[in-house]
Amino acid sequence: MEMEKEVYRIPLIGEKASSFKAKTTHGEINFPEDFKGKWVVLFSHPADFTPVCTTEFYAFQRRYEEFKKLNTELIGLSIDQVFSHIKWVEWIKEKLGIEIEFPIIADDLGNISRLYGMIHPGKGTNTVRAVFIIDPNGIIRAILYYPQEVGRNTDEILRMIKAFQLADKNKVAVPANWPNNELIGSKVIIPPVTNKKEANERLEKASKKEMEAYDWWFAYKEVKVE
Repeated sequence: MEMEKEVYRIPLIGEKASSFKAKTTHGEINFPEDFKGKWVVLFSHPADFTPVCTTEFYAFQRRYEEFKKLNTELIGLSIDQVFSHIKWVEWIKEKLGIEIEFPIIADDLGNISRLYGMIHPGKGTNTVRAVFIIDPNGIIRAILYYPQEVGRNTDEILRMIKAFQLADKNKVAVPANWPNNELIGSKVIIPPVTNKKEANERLEKASKKEMEAYDWWFAYKEVKVE
C-alpha cells in the first residue's frame, strides 16, 4: 500500500506569523517577537553551497542597506545545520568579497519549514524558495514561492516593501509595475467609492479636472514617496 505524502499547510496572507524559537548564525531568535516594530523578509533556500542560492544571498546582501532604510530585516532559512551556514557565509566572504550580515536560521529538524509550508514534497525534501513579507505587527502581508531551479528577484521584494509602506501610510492601492505603471506612471489608486452618491461626486470632480480618473471606480493621484 502506497503511503500518503505528508501535507504541509501554507500560511495565509492576513494571518499572524507563527511563533518559533530558532538557532541562527547570529544566535537564538524568538520570532516574531524579537522583530516587533520592524518589517521582516523571512525567506528559505534549498541548501547551502549551491549556486543559485549563493547568487540570491549575494543579491540580498548587496541590497541590505536599502532594506534597513525601510525598517526591514532579512532572515534566511534552510534545513542545513548552523555550522554549514557559518562555513558557507565564510566561503561567500572569502571567494565573493561580501559579508552576509543578516541571520540564517538552522532548521535542521524541519519544524519551522513545516510550520510555514516551505517544504513541497513534489519538489523534494529540501525547502523551496519561499518568501514571507511580515509587517511590524507580525501580520503576513505577502507570500512568494519559487522552485529550486529559478532564483528570486530581490528588487521585486524590495519594491513590494516600498509599496506596502506607501499604501499603508496613504490608504491607497499600488498599480502593476509601480512606480513605472503603463497607465498612471508613479501615481497610486484611490480606494473605490462605497455608494452611488460618492460615485457621482467623483465623476463630477473628474469632469472639472479636480481629480484624475478614468471612471468613478478608477481614480488615481500622486503621492509623495519619502
